[in-house]
Amino acid sequence: MVKIGDMLLRGLEKPIIIWLLSRKPRHGYELIIEFKRLTGRRLKPSIVYPFLHQLEMEGFASSQWMVKGRRKVRHYSLTKRGEELLRKVREIFAKPVKEFFIEIIGEKKTT
Repeated sequence: MVKIGDMLLRGLEKPIIIWLLSRKPRHGYELIIEFKRLTGRRLKPSIVYPFLHQLEMEGFASSQWMVKGRRKVRHYSLTKRGEELLRKVREIFAKPVKEFFIEIIGEKKTT
């Protein structure tokens, strides 16, 4: 049986990835670790890596190979177009959804 919390987080996986990339360049595994730290949920590589490649193909992110120890890892960062996408995502969550979540967590609405 799928838990409601898991279902909600699944819908937020990609916006959270975009937000994390806006903070600093990251590689895929780092995104998985940070997502778990923030949400307590495991983010599957089958979500992360195809999404990073899609962001790059569509010009929302760029990547750069970096040497980490003996390994080369690909770090992704948002482009200007990606920052604009994040701005649009924030706008979507800013109005009605924000009020909805305030109701869910029980905070009083200020007018």
